[in-house]
Parts: sequence; structure tokens; C-alpha cells
Amino acid sequence: MPTVPARTDPVRYVAIGDSFSEGVGDDGDVPFPGWAGRLASGLADNLSGPVSYANLAIRGRLLAGVLDEQVDAALALDPLPTLITLCGGGNDMLRPGYDVDVLLGRLATAADRVAAHGVRLALLSPADPSARLPLGKLINARGDAWAEALTGFARERGLPFVDVSRDPHLRRAEFWSEDRLHMNPLGHQRVADLALHEIAGGPAAAVPAVPDAARTSVTEELRYYRDHVVPWVRRRVTGRSSGDGRVASHGDWTLVPPTGRRH
Repeated sequence: MPTVPARTDPVRYVAIGDSFSEGVGDDGDVPFPGWAGRLASGLADNLSGPVSYANLAIRGRLLAGVLDEQVDAALALDPLPTLITLCGGGNDMLRPGYDVDVLLGRLATAADRVAAHGVRLALLSPADPSARLPLGKLINARGDAWAEALTGFARERGLPFVDVSRDPHLRRAEFWSEDRLHMNPLGHQRVADLALHEIAGGPAAAVPAVPDAARTSVTEELRYYRDHVVPWVRRRVTGRSSGDGRVASHGDWTLVPPTGRRH
């Protein structure tokens, strides 16, 4: 059972990662979109102490970029964070030369730096979009290998770990946005609920209802490839990233007001 911060202690929570932690795909009407923002609101609703939030995640980042750029930025915040969530590696799975051991070695170095500052680190495995993507079997196999490595790493270090990749519900279509690579508001909220349970001792996430199966037409499939797959391939060929030129959405502390949605 994860250690729960004292209810009267202030929480300063910063998210680092790629598009998943940035909150891409969440266009819901909430104070702080994305699972990380929704988690911040959940902490504010369920803890009696003040909660501050920052989000340094930027879409398109490989794990090395997350660790090299965002860990230092998180530890440079004033005052120091009390909690960092780290989710990365999802973009690495889409690249040749993917190597779990190399990624794990980089993660170990970053985790040591966070621990040396007395900051609590929580890990998440990336969401698994493979059910409706080209090369889905390869992505799923790589995701499972990374999730398994993170499980062992978190256990050895006593870190909270949210295994989003292997959640039994999140591969279903109703949790994903039109690009099939990023979660929609429903998916981000489920991840926030899973994280609140593992990181702060909140209640277990409710089991979502199973919707009627929906079939995709040929026209919809062609539109999907035109609007989403082709632009992604062009970026890979030209060496560009969706995150080029972007900055963090919440680069400094913001006080999070309770929403009244107590779990």
C-alpha cells in the first residue's frame, strides 16, 4: 500500500513526461485538463492541506528528453516539489532501436537524483493505444515489456506505480481520441482515478460499463489514415516532432482549488 502524505501537509505536485502527461486529447471542461491535471484536482478534493500543481511535460519527447530536460526543471522549482509523476517511453516504442535496458538505466539515474532531493517519485506506464493502430502487435509487445520492467523497478525502490498499460479496460475505443494515439477526457479521468488510488490512497477506480461494439467504416478508416497516420509518418521522415517549439503548459506552481468531487 503506498505511503499517503499527511493530510495537513502541503502537496506540491509536478508532472513530467510526453503528450500523455501533457494532457493531449483532453478537451473536457475541467480546471486542469489531462490525467495529471485531473489528479491534481483529485488531490485537492481529497486532502485537507493545500495542493499546488505544475506540469512540465511536452508532447513528442523521448524518455531521454524527459529525463535530461524536465527532471532538472522540476527540481529547480521553488519551493521544491513534494511529488513528481513520471511517465515516459511511449514515443520510444515507436522508434527503431527500442531497448528496455537502456531506458531503465536512464530512469535509474534520474530516480537517484530525485531521491537525493527528498522528493517522492511515482511512476506510470504509458497508455497502450495498440488495439487500433498500425503495427499494433509490435507496440503492444514493447509496451508490455516496458510495463514489466517498470513494475520490477518500482518494487525494488518502493515507488508508487500505476500500470496504465495493462489496465484491463483502457485499450477500448471509447477511451481514445480521434487520432487513436491520445486519450480523450474519459480516458484521462480513468488514469487520474487509477493514479489517485495508487499514489494517495484514494478509492479503487470504478469498473466502467462495457459499451456496445461499434464498427468503423472504410471511409472512416481512410480519413483516419489521411488525417493522422500520414502526418505522423511525414514528421518521422523529416525528423520533426509534434513538440518542436512548445513550452510547458504550467511551468510554475499554480494553487489547485477543490472541485467538490470528493472520492
